[in-house]
Amino acid sequence: MTDRLSNTYNSTMGGAKQTVGNTLGSEQLASSGAQQKAQADAKQSAANAQTHASGVGNNIKGAAQKAVGGATGDQSMEARGHGNAALGDVQRNV
Repeated sequence: MTDRLSNTYNSTMGGAKQTVGNTLGSEQLASSGAQQKAQADAKQSAANAQTHASGVGNNIKGAAQKAVGGATGDQSMEARGHGNAALGDVQRNV
């Protein structure tokens, strides 16, 4: 969560710097703010993609566990499958 907070902070601060720089006519401040915001937004997009990929993996793992657990009567494995599938759903929707 720390990375997400840091990215949000840097995106917000970068946008504010850009706005202030544009308002005051300071190209250097505006440029610095735009760069800070763009970097934070790119990092956040990468983090979101990684979390989504982990979610897809957990969905696949959960589906396999549910299928094997159901076929073999292993209720524990089937329950783990439901848990992993739920975790995957959460991760994909972050």
